[in-house]
Amino acid sequence: MWLAILGTAFVLMVAGLLYLYSRFRKFGIVRRIAGDRRWLLRLSAALPVLLLIVYGLFDLVNMAIVVIHLAAFWLIGDAIAALIARIRKHRSRCAGQSENGREAQSVHRAYITGIVVLAVCAVYLAIGMYQAYHVRRTPYSLTTDKELPDGKLRIVQIADSHIGTTFGPEKFAEYLRVIARENPDILVITGDFVDDNTTRDEMLAACRAFAEVKLRYGIWFCYGNHDKGYYNYRGYTWEELEAALEANGVTVLEDKAVLLADSFYIIGRRDRNDAGHGRLTAEELTGGLDKGRYMIVLDHQPNDYAAESDAGVDLVLSGHTHGGQLIPLGPIGRLIGANDRTYGTETRGNTTFIVTSGISDWEIRFKTGTKSEYVVIDIVSESRR
Repeated sequence: MWLAILGTAFVLMVAGLLYLYSRFRKFGIVRRIAGDRRWLLRLSAALPVLLLIVYGLFDLVNMAIVVIHLAAFWLIGDAIAALIARIRKHRSRCAGQSENGREAQSVHRAYITGIVVLAVCAVYLAIGMYQAYHVRRTPYSLTTDKELPDGKLRIVQIADSHIGTTFGPEKFAEYLRVIARENPDILVITGDFVDDNTTRDEMLAACRAFAEVKLRYGIWFCYGNHDKGYYNYRGYTWEELEAALEANGVTVLEDKAVLLADSFYIIGRRDRNDAGHGRLTAEELTGGLDKGRYMIVLDHQPNDYAAESDAGVDLVLSGHTHGGQLIPLGPIGRLIGANDRTYGTETRGNTTFIVTSGISDWEIRFKTGTKSEYVVIDIVSESRR
């Protein structure tokens, strides 16, 4: 599926660059500079396209995002301009206006269309960048008929930090200080803490930030699909990542369950992409546990809802989807069933599922379809209500 997605994105990027070249030729200032010299017209229109390509040499993913969005906005702008032109043409005919007058208006409108498209797209992507770089708080309130320590439990969940994309270790440490002020009982990290491009120094510094966070029930981590790395060029192994996490007070759970305060379980699943190494089923993970105690599952990818619900767990926390990331990827993902859920909360039987959009991004520096967030979950025993 990823090859199909990447192939489609590449085709759209190339088509977008060609389309933008044809649009840049329509600007009045480009035509005035070129005059009757066609070669200068082509060169002037090609210059912004070449600048985009140069940008792509340093950041291909985000260049493609910009090009595809700009081309899409321009298509919409052209469609609106064409509709307006038809209406005006009809009115001009009724008023007896000459063809030359209509042609002059057409050139003027093409220039205005380009200015409006560039401005609207710039604002749209600026909002998307703001959404990606500014982390917000998302609260959830749950109840249970099971006993909890002191009748309640506050969980903070983060996922998909992809250290080095929208923030580095220093900013991550700031976010941890913000999270600590929430006074959580426990912090859980549901995968993709690091990325393939996260350097060794960044990884170690981000891990050290955890040492400053002291919580009643600690910090717990399950692997995401990027944590173990795909390309083995980042200068450290996943074993070294795990050792750095553990050295700074983070407990790594991979197909393991731990009972805390003789009251609730934290269960960390092996990532779905790592299933070839013997990922246990939800039933196998919970089969020997006391179902009378509250069970919290950390599962990076939200793709096993039916089995997790059948296993009788109470709460499943996931990330991975980035909340849909860009419009219209969220609706498309739901349509093709890429994940059981893209964002937010869902209940199946007695199991509540929560998917966070993540505290950062993989490579992409825009979130037009969602926001960056950390999640605060307050669970209260009904006996305390």
